[in-house]
Amino acid sequence: MTTFLRNITAGNPRRIFGPVLLTLLSNLVNIGPFVLILRGIQLLFRGFSGPEGTMDLAGLTWLCAGLAAYMILIFLAELPAYRANYRGAYLVAAEGRATLAEHLRRLPLGYLSSRDPGDMANMIMGDFALLEQALSHFVPQLAGALIMPLLALVGLSFLDPIMALAMFFALPLAAAVMAAATKLLRVLGRRHMKAKIGAANRLQEYLYGIRVVKAFNLTGSRFRRLERSFRDLMNESIRLEGTIGPFAMTAVALLRTGLTVMVLVGVHRLLGGRLDPFVFVTFLVVGSRVFDPLTLALINYAELRYAEQAGERILRLGREPVMAGTEIPPESASVAVRDLSFGYGDVPVLHDLSADFPQGSLTALVGPSGSGKSTLLKLIARFYDADSGQVLFGGRDVKELDPEALMERISMVFQDVYLFQDTVANNIRFGREEATDGEVIAAAKKARCHDFIMKLPKGYDSLVGEGGCTLSGGEKQRLSIARALLKDAPLVLLDEATASLDPENELEIQKAVDSLVEGRTVIVVAHRLKTVCRADSIIVLDKGRIAERGRHEELLARDGLYARLWKIQQESLGWSLAPAPLQGLPV
Repeated sequence: MTTFLRNITAGNPRRIFGPVLLTLLSNLVNIGPFVLILRGIQLLFRGFSGPEGTMDLAGLTWLCAGLAAYMILIFLAELPAYRANYRGAYLVAAEGRATLAEHLRRLPLGYLSSRDPGDMANMIMGDFALLEQALSHFVPQLAGALIMPLLALVGLSFLDPIMALAMFFALPLAAAVMAAATKLLRVLGRRHMKAKIGAANRLQEYLYGIRVVKAFNLTGSRFRRLERSFRDLMNESIRLEGTIGPFAMTAVALLRTGLTVMVLVGVHRLLGGRLDPFVFVTFLVVGSRVFDPLTLALINYAELRYAEQAGERILRLGREPVMAGTEIPPESASVAVRDLSFGYGDVPVLHDLSADFPQGSLTALVGPSGSGKSTLLKLIARFYDADSGQVLFGGRDVKELDPEALMERISMVFQDVYLFQDTVANNIRFGREEATDGEVIAAAKKARCHDFIMKLPKGYDSLVGEGGCTLSGGEKQRLSIARALLKDAPLVLLDEATASLDPENELEIQKAVDSLVEGRTVIVVAHRLKTVCRADSIIVLDKGRIAERGRHEELLARDGLYARLWKIQQESLGWSLAPAPLQGLPV
């Protein structure tokens, strides 16, 4: 029961104690009308069975008045229970979503990359929605379903234990049937959850890749992956409902046989003179109502257990260890890597790297695609922890440093820029939330994006579409550089910062990058080698190893990999797209 409560409340069982207590109080209040009705039946029996004129009209009048007054009492008891149940359910979900999102932010990036994005979205929204439904409806319903029959069994046992036993004889059988369905429900529930996550992933893939889908005419009947995932979800839903449904209906049928058996036993004992008619009527009145909450609880039992599985998934993710480290980073922003090796799963990327990035220097990482440049940058930022070796920040191993405090000392411009669905000013202000409007504008001017911002309909107050879809690639890149400038961190990591910039702005951005070097450590990944000619040091990576290092002129003189890459890029400057010659004409 403890595990069930923790799962169904996403680890906050105390949140439902108040709502459940109020629900139980409300159920106890709801017993009152039955007592009054039974008292009325007793008065009617006495009136009709006694001498003429013995009907207690005054007592019946008071009972009617009592029933009318009791409606107000029921309302006063139901209202706080209703509010507490819904408020408690949505509070558990709201706090749980925020807590889980914060936990995700502190997890290693490698863990998040290994999970499907649809899985994370479904867990934060869909799984918590299941818990909301369970806590606001099924848990209070279950509490009422348990307390009402229990009180009825105790109370009726005092009237006639044989009749009470006849009424509830099938209850253990119904419970056994649902217990047998529980293990099967867990297996089918996991399969259904997997199908639901698969459908969410395919839908997300379809929406994000809609341009590719349209460009390659993958719409309609040719795009089968999305359709197949929806059909898998349909089949698993039918299998879940079709398999568990008969168990629930069998349990309900067994439960309802108790009323039939009670009537048969009652009639037999009534005809034999061993049962008072009033007692028999009492069992009929109570029996006609006491099984309703139990029947509803049994029907919804599968959904309650399914919601528990959702809570179990949430708690499992919440137990994933966050990145370790508690020390405050040193003032020095020098960076060094020692015997660094790293791979994504079973795919090795970096091999025994050792390099120094002195404070206040500009170091460029160059090399062919897939050589590990961006991966090294992510290890320095501690998006991942190395498989072996060390990353040192100010001479301290980053694994010892508090990840939050470390990120405060780092500004990073990503190759793939993501902008939030907010104003331009607020997107720049992500670099430093407390920055003034003047500081935001100054950073934008330094990143050479002030002019295009002022051409937007509302300037800095213009809304940016989700992911920055309303801006060009170069505009997004410059806004990202403005963020880094505003953050003013001692270590700046630039991952292809000029990749999406047009030639006329490239020189201006280089000037902005140059202004970051003074007193800061700057590490830049670049494919355009001409943008890093003036770097203090250039490290050439090839297949996860350092092939060369030195300044631009030194590397050209060695005539190695860097010189070959430089020559290829210089030759590509004269490349153009020429039309094919017309057939039959001389070239």
